[in-house]
Amino acid sequence: MAPGDAETAGEIFSHVTVGTSDIRKARRFFDAILAPLGLVRVETHAIALAYARPGFAGVNAPFWVLRPIDDDAASAGNGSTCAFTAPSRAAVDAFHTAALAAGGKDEGAPGIRENYHPNYYGAYVRDLDGNKLCAVCHAAA
Repeated sequence: MAPGDAETAGEIFSHVTVGTSDIRKARRFFDAILAPLGLVRVETHAIALAYARPGFAGVNAPFWVLRPIDDDAASAGNGSTCAFTAPSRAAVDAFHTAALAAGGKDEGAPGIRENYHPNYYGAYVRDLDGNKLCAVCHAAA
């Protein structure tokens, strides 16, 4: 996708970030939980990590984990959730399992959430800094 093509692809975000107070712990956590979703770390910096699909050739990776610029402790937003599209329901299950094994907290086990739509299969977790994350598959079983 070339810069400026986001509108034609139905995308609305350039990128999303979540904060962390410990990049090393965050790297282990996010490497583990994003792998089942087909995402890999594409950049590693002293204060930031970037994730995308393998072979990503865009201008800016779509998901970043970083230390806050003001050097204060990272804090989670009340009411904020970062939701990742999963390729299958099995990937949602694997995301949830990996998150709990890596020290994340359960915020909703994998399952159908018909209040969103009949095929919404999602799982919710909190990362090591309290950020709420979701993996969701919208396809019918």
